Parts: sequence; structure tokens; C-alpha cells
Amino acid sequence: MTACSKSNSMTARPTIGITIGDPAGIGPEIIVRALADIRVSRPHARFVIYGLNELMTYEADRLEVEPFWYRVQHDSDRTERAIREDVVVLDYDEFDGLVRTPRQPSKSGGLASKTFVEEAIADAMRSPDHPRHLDALVTGPISKTSWNLAGFRWPGHTELLAHRTKSKRSVMMFVSPRLRVALATTHLPLVQLRDVLTIGRVFDPIDLGHQACRRLGIKSPRIAVTGLNPHAGEGGQFGDEETRLIEPAIEVARSAGIDVSGPYPADTLFIAAAAGEYDLVVAMYHDQGLIPVKLLGWDSAVNWSLGLPIIRTSPDHGTAFDIAGLGRASAGSMIAAVNLATELAGSATAAAETSGTRREPAA
Repeated sequence: MTACSKSNSMTARPTIGITIGDPAGIGPEIIVRALADIRVSRPHARFVIYGLNELMTYEADRLEVEPFWYRVQHDSDRTERAIREDVVVLDYDEFDGLVRTPRQPSKSGGLASKTFVEEAIADAMRSPDHPRHLDALVTGPISKTSWNLAGFRWPGHTELLAHRTKSKRSVMMFVSPRLRVALATTHLPLVQLRDVLTIGRVFDPIDLGHQACRRLGIKSPRIAVTGLNPHAGEGGQFGDEETRLIEPAIEVARSAGIDVSGPYPADTLFIAAAAGEYDLVVAMYHDQGLIPVKLLGWDSAVNWSLGLPIIRTSPDHGTAFDIAGLGRASAGSMIAAVNLATELAGSATAAAETSGTRREPAA
């Protein structure tokens, strides 16, 4: 499958895998829109789509886009040999009945979307010289309810990726034109925060976020950390997590040479960050960080998984079952996710070639 073989040119183009997510959601539509959009520079990469050819073709026809991909049956011998087309759909036609699935969470949608991402992760973990190796992975939106109906208890892609890649640390970072945010915790109930938050949990997004900003070309990242409680605890009046956990994590990061400060009240910190005073905000929990990101960059933000041995990005939104099939879904976030994955994979590939070795890129 490098269902897209490496180029015969001096500089190989990276191969980017894209999963369509839940077939009943907007994933197929935004992938067709994104790869057909002039803002996606297809000449800089090759793409392998894990999903349903029938559904992709249907979306292309509805959007009046001429299909621009080459179909390969996902379990055929053909996937083990070089394929030189720029865009390939690995077709899991055993799930074709999902083309007519009601636009809502379902067990079948969970089974299909989990299959797509599991195989894509496995291919991303392959040796760089394997024909099925992926240089980066972009995941389409899944329904956690669908996964639950299918018997899968993963809270989301991030946790599954960390487990499959045996990553000791993993962090969700969101990149948008006006704001970058890394999360200390991901998908968990607010009532569990007090039991889960640790000094290490706060330090990891500072450390990994610092490295990520440098990969984005920011030589000396300025990082700010939110408090957990209102007014960042107000000197302990509203909680002790700031003094007990967050401040020690900041001190550890400072001792490692990272420019980081805080904890600051979250209700004012994001105003300063959006104005350009900081390059990255580390937030304590999901909605604390995601509300400002989506408010300021709904159509352009990207979820980038840090700490993994593979590059993985995704759009910052969900399946949007309510508008699936209506031709109203915006591909902006998917375009941004594909472009960031291509940029990161391309720089990793170029660096490996310059050093004389091809290595698996790290994020």
C-alpha cells in the first residue's frame, strides 16, 4: 500500500493515511472536499484512504467532483506491492451496507470506523521500507457512542493511539491560526480531575508542547499554564491544585530551560494568548482548552497527538450526523489537518534523507 510507492524523484513524497471515521458521519464528504481543494497541495504527498469506495464515489458524485483516486481491495495481495497513484482508496467493501445507514450512531458504524483506524495505525507503525508504511496519519471523526455500541470502550482516538503505539506519554494539542492549546487531561468526567491530575500530567503538555512548537518553527516558545480552579485558586481559597500540582510542574519545566509561567486564571489567559502574548497555553481539562480553540478557529483548528512514535492529526470536530449527506459540511479543519500532517511528515522525511537514513518520524 504505500499504496503509494515512494517517488522516483530525489526527494520522496511522504505517504499520508486518512481514515474516513464513522461512515454515517461527515468524514467521507470532508475528505473528498479536502483532497479536491486547491488548498491541499497533493503534489507534495500521496494519500491512502481507509474506508468505502462506494461511499466515497457517492459523495464525489453528489458534490459534482470527478473521482480522482485508485481503488484497491484492502485485503488483496495488491496492497503488498508498490502502487504509484497519488490517491488510493483501500476499500473495505464488507461494510458497503453502511452507505445506507441512518445518520446516527450505530454498532455497524463503530465496527467499521474502528477497523479503519486499527489498520491505519498498524501500517503507520510498520518499518519505513515496508510497502504499507505510512509517514503520517489523519483520522476522520468517529462517534464514541458507535464505538461503545460495538463493544469498544476507548474514550477516543488519543487513548487508542497511545495504547497501540505503547507510548508512555501522550498529549492532545490543538493548533489554529490564533491559538495553540495542549491539554493536561483528555476525555474524562470533571469529577475525576482531582484524582487524575498530577505534577507529571501538568509537566507533560508543557514539555511536549514546547517540542511541538519548535517543530512548527517557533525557536523560543512562550508557554502559559492555566489554573484548574476559578481565579487560579485565589491563593488556596478555591482549591489547592495550583500550589500542590501546577506550580511544581512549572518549576520542573523551568529548570529544564522552558520559558513557562503561570498558573493564570483561564478566563483571562486565553485573551492574552489570542492577542499573541503566548505561543502555547496548557489547559487542565478538555473543555477549558477546547472552548476558546473552537470559538476562535472552528474551521481551521487541528488536533495533533504529541508523544507518539507516529505523526497523527485530525480535524477538531465530530461526526456531525445532523448534517451528514446534506452537502453542508465544511472541509476547513480537515484541510488544515491534512496540510499539517503533510508538513510534519515532509520535514521528517527530508531530515532523514539528509542524514542518509530513513527513520520513522516522531511527533
